Amino acid sequence: MQHGFLKVAVGTPSIRVADCRYNAQQIIALIRRAERDGAQLLAMPELCITGYTCGDLFMQDALQRGTLDALSEILTASRESELLFVIGLPLTVRNSLFNCAVVIQHGTILGVVPKTYLPNYGEFYEKRLFAPASDTVTSVQLFGSEVPFGSKLLFCCTTVPEFILGIELCEDLWSPMPPSTKLALHGATVIANLSASDEAVTKAEYRRKLVQVQSAKLSCGYLFCSAGDGESTTDVVFSGHDMIFENGAMLAEAAPFGCGYAVSEIDLQVVSRERRRRARGDESDDSYVRIPFAMSLHETALTRTYWQTPFVADTPEERERRCDEVFSIQAHGLKKRLAHTNAKKAVIGVSGGLDSTLALLVSVRAMALLGRPASDIAAVTMPCFGTTVRTKSNAEKLCDALGVPCRTVDISASVTQHLADIGHPLDLHDVAFENAQARERTQVLMDISNMNGGIVVGTGDLSEIALGWSTFNGDHMSMYDVNAGVPKTLMRNMLEIFAARADGLLAEVLADILATPISPELLPAKDGEIVQQTENVVGPYVLHDFFLYHAIRRGEYREKIQRLAEYAFAGKYSPETIAHWLDTFYRRFFSQQFKRSCMPDGPRIGNVSLSPRGDWRMPSDAVSTCLHKIFKVSSNFTCI
Repeated sequence: MQHGFLKVAVGTPSIRVADCRYNAQQIIALIRRAERDGAQLLAMPELCITGYTCGDLFMQDALQRGTLDALSEILTASRESELLFVIGLPLTVRNSLFNCAVVIQHGTILGVVPKTYLPNYGEFYEKRLFAPASDTVTSVQLFGSEVPFGSKLLFCCTTVPEFILGIELCEDLWSPMPPSTKLALHGATVIANLSASDEAVTKAEYRRKLVQVQSAKLSCGYLFCSAGDGESTTDVVFSGHDMIFENGAMLAEAAPFGCGYAVSEIDLQVVSRERRRRARGDESDDSYVRIPFAMSLHETALTRTYWQTPFVADTPEERERRCDEVFSIQAHGLKKRLAHTNAKKAVIGVSGGLDSTLALLVSVRAMALLGRPASDIAAVTMPCFGTTVRTKSNAEKLCDALGVPCRTVDISASVTQHLADIGHPLDLHDVAFENAQARERTQVLMDISNMNGGIVVGTGDLSEIALGWSTFNGDHMSMYDVNAGVPKTLMRNMLEIFAARADGLLAEVLADILATPISPELLPAKDGEIVQQTENVVGPYVLHDFFLYHAIRRGEYREKIQRLAEYAFAGKYSPETIAHWLDTFYRRFFSQQFKRSCMPDGPRIGNVSLSPRGDWRMPSDAVSTCLHKIFKVSSNFTCI
């Protein structure tokens, strides 16, 4: 469980109705499979020892004896197994029959959880057969031992305190107040649901959403396993639909009528941090009984997917939908600011790069929302020492394609004069040389804004804000930054979608802008080509956005982010390269907070925001001395 990963499996054994001995062998085979996969927790369906569809056979003593014989066989077969597994069976307790989940490890029954809510509608008639769980934890004698019995059992790992297992059964989840809700409030970080949910048209998607929402609401890992092959098909069909969720995200699924087995890793550290983030501490209630068990600690091999671009959706359809959603948030945010300030113009510096391109597209949409023409936008291109013909031409073509007036203000002379005024050699290409250009551009935009009764629309994106890759009181400043919540990888994806939708000049210029190396163009060009490429200086944005997501949104520490990045980018970046740019990320992130502390207003887009007025409050002079083993931040850094 190194780094908090718990390998879990859900499986549906192929059974025979009322053939307990056969079913026990199938369950044991599934246990062996989970062991081979390195699973530490396995959940199997409701009543899987007998089959869910036994009907009135549940009342037969022969089936009861067969159930206990099968359970004994499973216990014997699992004596040497550290795997914690949960199986479903009918159990008679004090002359009442209960639909139960049994939790087992090392051939020992740790506890028995009876079903709380019994469905008695449609195709279900469980109240005919079973008694519901009471509100009190008692005990039941099984094979000569007293075993805890009740719905308020919490199975707590002593070696991994973050791992606390709670159990519910099928209909429990469908009820208005699922037992899992209370279990989670009392500390359960993982819920296992043993189910026999029959199949019907559209039900699978409904089931997915139900599990997803419960997992998200409770900030927990959720295992759902359902009956499948071998159940009676007299009136209904069972599909073996198994799922693993973490905080609302699906990690793995055995789709209906599929293989009936899925395995993945739940990150218990992420689950716990999400609860802390929401200030959701555990409730104290003596009626909930905590049952200890232990597991050995070892590194968990990862099989789950970690996207290289966590800010970008993983399917084309979702990318399109998210692009439009983000664009609408940006445009409506700017619309409100323009209306509130009664701005006559939206003034924006266009460079032919990604950031200003998206900001200009947003500005055009905002004006359209206000019922105003694109001519109410004042676009300004400001060439200087590093500006290339390619980027300047693209800026002008973009404005033409969008119907936005564009003027050119060459700042070379004013920057040259400024450098002479402060005694700075023109051939010394240091930070002051670069920043003089950035600050002059901002001054030009601010003054044009004043001349036209407008506001300056900022273009800096979330990735640059995190790295401090902006000139303080230069491109760092604006009246409203529409890109403040958009990381670079998402921005590129959005522009790719817009380019694919466009035609003519707009499609052509967007394609060339996307193909242009990212650069502030503050150093003199060589043979007309860009010499200053941002990603050669600060590192690949695809890595930095990965670091940003896992460090800020998921709260991971440096060692774990290194491991996740090596896993996600295997074959693309070496561990040494990842470590180098991860050091750069932390070094810049800590040293550049002062820029974020006074950043302009801008719309929150996703689940990562660095606004000091919203999601991120960090002292500008914070140091990482006490965290040096995690962050390894160097203080030898020049701010720009």
